[in-house]
Amino acid sequence: MKRIERVYQRVAKISQQLTPTDIVNGAGATTKQLALDLAIVRPNVSKALNDLVRQGQLAKIPGRPVRYVTPALAQRVTTEPAKPAPVRAKPAPVRQQTDFFDHMIGANGSLKNQVEQAKAAMLYPPKGLNTLIVGPTGSGKTFFVNGMYQFSTVHHIIDSKKPLITFNCADYAHNPELLMSHLFGYTKGAFTGANENKDGLIQEAEGGMLFLDEVHRLPPEGQEMIFYFMDHGTYSRLGETAKKHHADVRLVCATTENPESSLLATFVRRIPIMIQLPAFDQRPAEERLQLLQSLFSLEANRIHKRIQLTEDVVKALLGSVTYGNVGQLKSNIQLVCAQGFLKHMQSDKCITITADDLPASIQSGIATLAANRDDLGQITKLLEPMMVIGPDQATATLQKDAYELPYNLYEIIGDKAALLKSEGLDQEHINNFITTDINLHLKSFYRKSISNEQADNKLAEIVDHDIIDLTQEIQGKVQKLLGYTFKRNFVYAVSLHISSFVKRIQSGKMVRNISANLKEMVADYPQELEAAYLIKQELETHYNVPIPKSEVYYLTILLVSLKSEQVAGKIGVVVAAHGSSTASSMVQVVNKLLSPDNLFAYDMPIEMNPQVAYQGIIKKIHQADKGNGVILLVDMGSLSTFSQRVYQETGIQVKTIDMVTTAIVLEAVRKTELIDNDINTIYHELKEFHGYSRVNVDTLPSVKTENTPVVQQLLPRAIIAICSTGKGTALRIQKTIQQQLSQRLIDDITVIPISVVNMQQTLTHLAEEYRIVATTGIVRPKIKAPFISLEQLLQGDGRDFFEQIDSAVNQADLQAAKPNLTKELCESYMKDYFVYLNPHKIIDVLWQYSETLSDTLEQKFSETFRIGLILHVAGALERQLLHKKVAVDAKAQPTIKQSPYYDAIKTCNDMLAEQLQLQLDDNEIYYIEQLFDTQAQKQIS
Repeated sequence: MKRIERVYQRVAKISQQLTPTDIVNGAGATTKQLALDLAIVRPNVSKALNDLVRQGQLAKIPGRPVRYVTPALAQRVTTEPAKPAPVRAKPAPVRQQTDFFDHMIGANGSLKNQVEQAKAAMLYPPKGLNTLIVGPTGSGKTFFVNGMYQFSTVHHIIDSKKPLITFNCADYAHNPELLMSHLFGYTKGAFTGANENKDGLIQEAEGGMLFLDEVHRLPPEGQEMIFYFMDHGTYSRLGETAKKHHADVRLVCATTENPESSLLATFVRRIPIMIQLPAFDQRPAEERLQLLQSLFSLEANRIHKRIQLTEDVVKALLGSVTYGNVGQLKSNIQLVCAQGFLKHMQSDKCITITADDLPASIQSGIATLAANRDDLGQITKLLEPMMVIGPDQATATLQKDAYELPYNLYEIIGDKAALLKSEGLDQEHINNFITTDINLHLKSFYRKSISNEQADNKLAEIVDHDIIDLTQEIQGKVQKLLGYTFKRNFVYAVSLHISSFVKRIQSGKMVRNISANLKEMVADYPQELEAAYLIKQELETHYNVPIPKSEVYYLTILLVSLKSEQVAGKIGVVVAAHGSSTASSMVQVVNKLLSPDNLFAYDMPIEMNPQVAYQGIIKKIHQADKGNGVILLVDMGSLSTFSQRVYQETGIQVKTIDMVTTAIVLEAVRKTELIDNDINTIYHELKEFHGYSRVNVDTLPSVKTENTPVVQQLLPRAIIAICSTGKGTALRIQKTIQQQLSQRLIDDITVIPISVVNMQQTLTHLAEEYRIVATTGIVRPKIKAPFISLEQLLQGDGRDFFEQIDSAVNQADLQAAKPNLTKELCESYMKDYFVYLNPHKIIDVLWQYSETLSDTLEQKFSETFRIGLILHVAGALERQLLHKKVAVDAKAQPTIKQSPYYDAIKTCNDMLAEQLQLQLDDNEIYYIEQLFDTQAQKQIS
């Protein structure tokens, strides 16, 4: 019997013997009791109980300690008459809110004009004015729009029963077809999978308000359809040709970009009201303090305690707002309040927060604020030595704030602290564990709201959109299979993992060793293992490459890590680089993508004393270490000597890798996110890491079995140095060539010394693992590659030889890239000019169409003609989607079937019909024939 079944049966048996009164009086199965009864260690019992609660098989009774019963018994408890609650003083009646903006901070200050604009837009007869809100990330655009909606419902401009619909255009920016279908709806048969007519968000917002966030991510055709709707109040669904649907919707848009450069001029002209929200640091000192007090008051209300802040805490928090504006301030406040609550949980007194209680990232805000003397002076004038904030000091709040945590973080802290205490942990370890957990909760939530678009853009700079799109599809299928959702960084972590895997395919290193520990660990997660096999199937289908079983195990652990938020024992990562902000810049990018809790930066200005730098790095290593060691990423080889010295002084195991890049930092964090990983394994894998794949899927080898060698073009490159023994002189040759390659910035060619003995046999084996681009030495081998004699190489600089290598490598790359460049050009054009086709999905079909046509006609197409053909057929397919017919002159009709190209085109069109369910008629064939006729005339002339 499985462990989880034993736990369930024991709880069920205990529940049978209890009544609702027993539960009220504190009875029920506890983790400690079950561990003793079943002789199972507490962490395993705890995990089983949490899984059973999540599956709905058990219910949790809150308290100290937490108790577990069957859902049926828990339901009986809730239906029992409750005991009279102790009499408490009634809270002061809440004043009826009549005008949201009257209570908003800055309404009579920095936001006075903006509030007047918003009211004018809402009140303008007969149906208000369309509005565009512009402001940096976290400046309060969503808050402001929600305020406009509440103002409108209070003043009966909009019926309170009508909705406010919010749509973030960035979520579907790379799939215009899906974006348009969400906004406008679609008709049955509009695209594959459209099995019925469906309304879009515009229709759902009928009579209410539609908020389009990140509107600059709308493609041009989407902006055109929106401004047509603004003008006429009508629109068409995807798959329709007539504008036959009507909706009465107030439209509000928001963007972080300059509208003049990021939106169509025709779109901007149709929005008469443009509201510019200021950044946090542009607002007066008094308003920034009011915002801080209001946000603290919200937390005080949740905790039911007063909060005291020293003057330095206030300055640090205000100075810590560097990129996220009010949103970042809110996140930082929740972090320090959660830690303060944990520290004072056993006390009934108010929570006091001092500068010593702040994380280093927030403490640094004092120095940031001090750098602006005028700003510091204004804030200091307004501050008292101690700021005391109660639960009743919040200003304007929303009935529903999209940026509020969807749970009470303080209840989570209390429950976890009680659970850890019941399992025997002392207070120091409980505090350390939950502090890490607090960071995870807040970061995973705010990553969705702050700098989301910037993070997506950064990820797209590192990983192909093809991989990102595939990962998003995989996430939906895996979540459906498992029945739970993942953290926000699923797309980042898995897309980086897939990209790294693609890179291994290219280098011919597909199989990884599997340890016995890894197999045992995977056995504890059968659901995630099943999901990993699903991902394996998706990858095999997408890339036409068999995925080894070893990859399934690694995918399983990745899924578990993304679900479980486990951080105990995680390997730390420290980035140390010369320059005032070099390390911080790399870490900032990775923080936005993966939001890790084990990554630290140390910047070393050039003039910094080496001993000072060493002590600073030591401090960061102590911060990063959780017991399993630290990966130190440095920019200069001299820093790699720190490892042994650090170990001798601190006992912390440190592995150092030099020549740090942002990609290496990303890979290090991604690998350390996996639970129970080994520092030596990570270190060796990072040493072999050469960046993420940036190739089209068509460059991947079509491998039939794991042992089949990949195509020669994708193998790593090598230069062979031949000597009598393969040692001595050959090693000197190797060093000389490596120096020359380094000077020419060629870093992806391996120099391999070999012996002249059994040379040809050795070269045959090497040719299976490498693409040999040149040879040198005492004898010229019989292979097609540039050769230079040993004498020429050692006596001269070998310039001609290396120019031959450059030429051969570049020519090979050009030939390999040419088809992919053509495909990318076609796909890029289709993205810009077609509305209803999905270029990424259809390009392979059209490419196959052109290849088949070329083979059937026994003609070799030029790249120019191929592009024209593919784009012409794409246009014909879109006309079919829109039910638009092309006409052919009556005199030309009889010639269509007489063309020498007709049968081949008809055969290929039938292939399209089978794949896409779109049939091109003879009129469309006529115009394809004209393409060939024109091409033939060009060749004659």
